[in-house]
Amino acid sequence: MNIKKHIPNLITLINLFCGCVAIVFISKANYEMAFYMVCLGIFFDFFDGFFARLFKVSSPLGLQLDSLADMVTSGVAPGYVMYTLFLKSAHPHDVIASSFIPFIGFIVTLGSCYRLANFNIDTRQTDSFIGLPTPANSLFIMSLPLVIQFSDSLMIFEMLTNHWVLLGITLCSAYILNAEIPLFSLKVKKFNIKDNALQIVFLVISLILALLLHFTAVPLIIIFYVLLSIVNNIFLKK
Repeated sequence: MNIKKHIPNLITLINLFCGCVAIVFISKANYEMAFYMVCLGIFFDFFDGFFARLFKVSSPLGLQLDSLADMVTSGVAPGYVMYTLFLKSAHPHDVIASSFIPFIGFIVTLGSCYRLANFNIDTRQTDSFIGLPTPANSLFIMSLPLVIQFSDSLMIFEMLTNHWVLLGITLCSAYILNAEIPLFSLKVKKFNIKDNALQIVFLVISLILALLLHFTAVPLIIIFYVLLSIVNNIFLKK
């Protein structure tokens, strides 16, 4: 029995387990632990592909397992977070708003599902991405309740507890996941500064933001990633 061929799939299943645990924490309003579990799941999501390539055991089964695990960790979990944010933004006496509107948050899950299915058949996304990867989108959404919790800014609190702002974030999230926008990959192919300048700039600025702003830095880093990719695309076309 070749044990090596099962290692990547086992790592993928650990990613799925982390997503399931994150959902349990969300149901208990423990958003910080939910965020950490999603981060852990994304960590394992990165390494399942790494070990599959290292051991040369990539398979169609592994590809499908990877998408199914991501669907939970980077699809259901962030959709559930958006649902809870909508729920908290609704006036307690507004029965319609509190009963139906929160389900709009699961548009994030639908957008993630479509992206994951499309990714499996899109041959253009081997070296870069078309649209925002689901793990990045998940980190963005998962960080929002933590920004509310730990930020001292009244303006940020009012924005992220406003159902119109949440609706905008939800629709933008589903759109950017599937938009025909090329986004650079963090994979290192050649070990030199010239070929990795874009990645180095992104990582350095992201680290500075993380040190200064903590959880508030997470959505800013994702937005910066998208904007930097767009600027890079403009310069590549010239």
